Amino acid sequence: MSKKSFDIKALVRPHILKLKPYSSARDEYTGSKGVFLDANENPFGAVTGEHFHRYPDPLQKQVKDELAKLKDVAPESIFLGNGSDEAIDLLFRAFCEPGTDKVLTMPPTYGMYQVSADINLVEVIQVQLTSNFEINTEAVLQTLKQHNTIKMLFICSPNNPSGNQIAKQEIEKILQAFEGLVIVDEAYIDFAPNASLTTLLNQYSNLIVLQTFSKAWGMAALRLGMAFAQKEIIQILNKIKPPYNINQLTQEKVLYALSLNHIRKEKVAEILALKVELGEALEQLPLVEKVYPSDANFILVKVKDAIATYQYLIDKLVIVRDRSRVTLCENCLRVTVGTKEENQHFLNVLQKM
Repeated sequence: MSKKSFDIKALVRPHILKLKPYSSARDEYTGSKGVFLDANENPFGAVTGEHFHRYPDPLQKQVKDELAKLKDVAPESIFLGNGSDEAIDLLFRAFCEPGTDKVLTMPPTYGMYQVSADINLVEVIQVQLTSNFEINTEAVLQTLKQHNTIKMLFICSPNNPSGNQIAKQEIEKILQAFEGLVIVDEAYIDFAPNASLTTLLNQYSNLIVLQTFSKAWGMAALRLGMAFAQKEIIQILNKIKPPYNINQLTQEKVLYALSLNHIRKEKVAEILALKVELGEALEQLPLVEKVYPSDANFILVKVKDAIATYQYLIDKLVIVRDRSRVTLCENCLRVTVGTKEENQHFLNVLQKM
């Protein structure tokens, strides 16, 4: 059963609808040829001798055209941000009235949802995941009924820090019932067994899917995140973003990376194989109590004393994340899958504890 379309204008903050966005030089003239005397750029080029003296395309058209082919979505349904965090922040600014509207999260989950809410003075309503890190759907739906000022709902899938992909049918139940925006954060989707929910974008006009170039593409330093949604939502994000939020170097590097998708697939397959080896080895260690199933490029591991184990590893210059203070993650460490050599070194250090 699909959800009816809804008027996105009913969700947007009224002053955002009226906002006249800044019009940059590259918005007014989008051609690539000519004598450019419109943007007060240095005509002699960068001091390094490179071609970075011209402002970048504010809407990243070339990148979006290639990305659209890969993701099977329209270019108009793509927003590119300075990491996924920019898209998250812009969603708060576009749709949530400070001190009035609320959002819903499902801990344990990615911490930036809470941080962005706090920055934007938006209250967060929480519905805890179940003990096996799945959505408590009935509790979520009941909470949505009780709080009619909830504008947005965040689902991290595969979830961080637990690593599991959230069941599609449960997300669809929420999409069908909720009149606000459902943001599904798929930072780790390339490592997951089931397909991205971008396949549902035409079915649910309140769905927004976030992805990133930081994980499977191995380009974390470039800070490029993606948001996929109905074009009306993308237009709103473009309206309020900084004029040149994605620099030229990032656009060029990512455009090149998109031509190497076969390498991404090879690296993902290698990481998944290494994850299986690492998980099996961890299960053999006496200090490990549980290795949780993972659909990401990391493993959540329950140990006898997470704080002591974390500090021991730090002393040995092996850096993992201590998640023991996070909901449902008592005595848990989150371990990223490294190279074969890094994983073996990590295991050797643990064996000597």
